[in-house]
Parts: sequence; structure tokens; C-alpha cells
Amino acid sequence: MDKICRILLVSYGVYLLIPLYWLVMISLQANADIVSGFSVVPEAVSLANFTEIAASAVWRSAFANSLSYVLINSAISLLVAIPAAYVFSRYRFLGDRQLFFWLLTNRMAPPAVFLLPFFQLYSAVGLFDTPFAVALAHCLFTVPLAVWILEGFFSAVSRELDEMAHLDGFGFVEFFLKIFIPVNRGAIGVAFFFCFMFSWVELLLARTLSGSAAKPVVVVMTRTVSASGLDWGVLAAAGVLTVIPGVFVVWFVRKHLVKGFALGRV
Repeated sequence: MDKICRILLVSYGVYLLIPLYWLVMISLQANADIVSGFSVVPEAVSLANFTEIAASAVWRSAFANSLSYVLINSAISLLVAIPAAYVFSRYRFLGDRQLFFWLLTNRMAPPAVFLLPFFQLYSAVGLFDTPFAVALAHCLFTVPLAVWILEGFFSAVSRELDEMAHLDGFGFVEFFLKIFIPVNRGAIGVAFFFCFMFSWVELLLARTLSGSAAKPVVVVMTRTVSASGLDWGVLAAAGVLTVIPGVFVVWFVRKHLVKGFALGRV
């Protein structure tokens, strides 16, 4: 039985890796070779597509814009979600469960519902076409997600930790920053991962709320067209580069993701 499970897991892993392998292979070929025929292993490989992206100011600016609003969004989401999740895990007050559910309903709503209000609001206050516009819009979805994840982790930490810190003379702020946050750094890492990934791959809000100045990489990828048609090689190379930040984030929080699944909050 164990052998069958291993075979199934390996087969599933290979199945998941096929699209990534195909993406890498396409990114290493010229556009003419890509459209000329089917080949599992390309005859000629080249880094020309990656060189073109590195030499293009448009692509460099797009990656910088994407990283800017993703990191801003993740930072704001965690700064709001950490104290909120602590309150939900430690205190009971009138309407707490209803408020917690209301946060989740924001996550359930499709982004298209908020496009027009966000566009009009940001245009009126001068935030349109800035990384902050996209970051704040994404907070509507990432903050509830982070609160939901962190509340599960925080509830698993015994309240005796709070009481012992109080008996040892720790003030609340000192206890929260020096004891509670370090104990839950894995939970914060998991929440950061999900905030990062949502903001990194989201297209609709990022495309609508950005113009020429704050254009993110996901928008530039949809406009990779040359005189001869869609530039498959450059598009694949950009796809490979967009996968790399997510791989790094997964690598750093890989151990804590399993704990998140066990707690039923991921």
C-alpha cells in the first residue's frame, strides 16, 4: 500500500511539473522555433528572451511595480490582521462571531464588484496609477484572509502564556512584541505567503487601477505582442521570472504550511 501511495504521489508531482517544464523550455527558444513544430527537448536553446526582458525598461519597471504593491499590501495586511486575530482569539464581545464572518464575506466577493468604486475613489484623491492604489485595493481581500489564518494559529496557543507573562511583570506591548509574536512567527509567515501570492497573481484590480506609471508585470504580460503576433518566448520567460518570487516565499514557509493545514486554517 505504501508503495502504491508513493507511486501515486510521484506521478502527481510529475504531472504538476510538466507545465513548469514546458514553460521553461519555451522560454529558452526563439519564437520561430516555438511555432514551427512540437519538440519535447528543443534543438537550440538561448537566453535571448531573458536578455530582452532584462534590457527592457518597461519590463524592469513592471517587475518593480509589482514587487512594490505586493510588499506594501502584505505589510499592511499583517499590521492590521495580527492585532485583529489576537483579539478574536483571546476575547469574547458582542457580535464577535458576526464580525468575524463579515470579514470573510469580503473575501468571498468577486473583485469585479469593487472596480468602479475603487476607480472613482482613487481618481478623486489622486491615488490612481500608484502602487498604493493596488495595494490598498488588495487589502480588502488579504486582510480577512490573514485574520482568518492567524486566528486559528493564535487560538492554538494556550492562554497560560499570556497569564505567565503577566505574572512575570511583562506589560502587554512588551509581551506581545517579545513573546507572542516570536512564538507565532510561523503563523505570520504562512499569512504573509497567502497575502503575497494573492496580490502577486491578481490581474483585474491591478490592471484597472494602474496606468502607464504603475503598470505591473501581469498587465505587461497580457500585451506581449509584436508585429508577427504574440511573442511566445518573451511571454514564457516573463512567466518563469514571475514564478521565482513565489518559489522563494514557499521555500521559507514550507514547514509552517503543513501546520496551517493541520489547524484547519489554510
